[in-house]
Amino acid sequence: MKRRMRSVLLVVTLAVSVALSGCSGDKKTIESATENELSKNPVEGGSIKVGISQDLDSLDPHKAVAAGTKEVLFNIFEGLVKPDSNGNLVEAVADSYEISEDAKVYTFTLRDGVKFHNGNEVTAEDVKYSIERCADTSNGDPLVSAYSIIESVNILDENTVEIRLTEPDTEFLSYMTTAIIPKDNADLETNPIGTGPFRYVSRSPQENVILAKNEDYWGEKAHLDEVEFKIVSDADMLVTNLKGGSIDMAMRLTTTQAAELKEGFHIEEGTMNLVQALYLNNEAEPLNNEKVRQALCYAIDPDEIMAMMADGKGVRVGTSMYPGLKKYYDESYATYYEQDYEKAKKLLKEAGYPDGFDLEITVSSADQPHIDTAQVIVEELKNIGVNATIKPIEWETWLEEVYANRDFESTVVGVDATTLSARAMLERFTSDAGGNFINFKDAEYDGLFEQAVSTTDEEEQVRLYKELEGILAEKAANVYIQDLANLVAVSDKFDGYTFYPLYVQDMAKIYAVE
Repeated sequence: MKRRMRSVLLVVTLAVSVALSGCSGDKKTIESATENELSKNPVEGGSIKVGISQDLDSLDPHKAVAAGTKEVLFNIFEGLVKPDSNGNLVEAVADSYEISEDAKVYTFTLRDGVKFHNGNEVTAEDVKYSIERCADTSNGDPLVSAYSIIESVNILDENTVEIRLTEPDTEFLSYMTTAIIPKDNADLETNPIGTGPFRYVSRSPQENVILAKNEDYWGEKAHLDEVEFKIVSDADMLVTNLKGGSIDMAMRLTTTQAAELKEGFHIEEGTMNLVQALYLNNEAEPLNNEKVRQALCYAIDPDEIMAMMADGKGVRVGTSMYPGLKKYYDESYATYYEQDYEKAKKLLKEAGYPDGFDLEITVSSADQPHIDTAQVIVEELKNIGVNATIKPIEWETWLEEVYANRDFESTVVGVDATTLSARAMLERFTSDAGGNFINFKDAEYDGLFEQAVSTTDEEEQVRLYKELEGILAEKAANVYIQDLANLVAVSDKFDGYTFYPLYVQDMAKIYAVE
């Protein structure tokens, strides 16, 4: 098969380095700033107001689902390790770690003097509690699916925690970014306590979340004293709020919005580190027919979408992997389907839909890039007789109806990785995965995934992950489009914005300038 041949050929040229490259647009921090940047006179202290499109779905870092929530919580919580802007996993609550040769035992030595925001020092008991909480299956699946293979979490001494697995897992370290929380914190939803560079102050639902500098932070302290994340759910008001000064920074602007901000702002350009697609409910008729899904893939042109909505910015993708996870990304899948209306019509006819069909596209009304994408898709699908209509809904409704209840036909959204691993992007499409909101079920996929996560041969693992990506493309699990361009507007009163190869906002890097 075409997919398998490509996988075999690519294995010769695999990059097996564990370090992943950050996306374009990285800014230098104060410490590495050039002489020209230092002329901006960085100032310690101050506050910033950051516009976000969605309210947080949870303040509990172990239960939060939305990427927009996790980008905020990144500033409050830390794991034993955490990602840096270059895609490396660096020690955080842990000072060091060891991995056994068989990749079944992970041993962490805790960093001295790390304090929670309530002033208490982090203990081995807190670490054990945090990991076991996410591994608990008493109420169903574990909060972190990768923790299903944890055999035991053992405290070897007051500074050392050992995690034993039932089977080898060479990627397990990437899941040690799970937030370490106090074992006696009874209500994370109203009193979230972490170890990060900012501490939680308050939250007004549908209005804002306020964070303050953690003066006791173990590492390099934040420059700003306060960060207010303000919810701007009306995309049309984003530029107005920026120009009016009610917010100082906003992410994920369209090129049209960015073009309006010529005075008083600078635009940082990177990518969102996600996979935007027309996600398809594989159990909804007629999308349960593989030929129908393939027809949609041939009808939709990602290049046209990027040209129409972002002046060609963004990176085309053709499966559930984005370029920031370089080791696993195979750019050849980006052109697996090229727009061909005749081929699409032929597939629809073979599937029993010669005259097309009606298709509803559900989109969060707060996400202008996804709305813009859906509008182009509607026009493209007309060429093969598919009558697509857009159903805009609130983000909270999307989480409930589409993600949780899987009550939808199709949706335009971006799916990101919670950790720096291929598993984080691909596990959701296994048949029984709780996050498999598209209801994709394929026995071959399930079997290959089990092989991929259990092998200790890195080269073999990468090959298997790429083969999984090939299955998603070949079977048209979704209509894959792009890793969206991320245009970030920052007031000229601030600098230091830094892109990561994950969907986060590191506010500790931001500083005020005179």
